[in-house]
Amino acid sequence: MCQERDASPSTESMKLISKILGPMKSKQSITKLRNLGPRSEQLLAFAGIKTVEELRGLGSVAAYARVVRACKQTNLNLLWAIEGALTDLPWQTVARLHRATLLLALEDYQRADRSEQNDRPM
Repeated sequence: MCQERDASPSTESMKLISKILGPMKSKQSITKLRNLGPRSEQLLAFAGIKTVEELRGLGSVAAYARVVRACKQTNLNLLWAIEGALTDLPWQTVARLHRATLLLALEDYQRADRSEQNDRPM
C-alpha cells in the first residue's frame, strides 16, 4: 500500500467541519460497484476519490491517472475494473473489448496532463 503524504485531519477538525456543514447525505460506497473491492477503494481514496459521485464525475481514465500519479503500485487491471464499474461490465470484458480505446484515451489524457504541467509557471 502507498504511504500517505499528508496527515489526516484531527478528530477535532472533523467535528468542526461536520458542525459547520451539518449532516451530510450518506454516499454510496465505492465497493458496492461491480469489480471494485476494498483494495480498489483504498487506492482511489489515496488519490482523493472517495465517493461514487466523484468517480463517475471523473470517468475511468482520469480516475486511473490520478491513482497512478498518487501511487505507482497499481496496474491496468484497475483501469479495466473502474471502467467496468462505471458501465456495469465485468472487468474481463472491458479488458478484452475496450482495451485499445481505453489505452489510447489514457495516453491522450497523460499527454495533455504533462503538457498542462509544463505550461504552468514555477
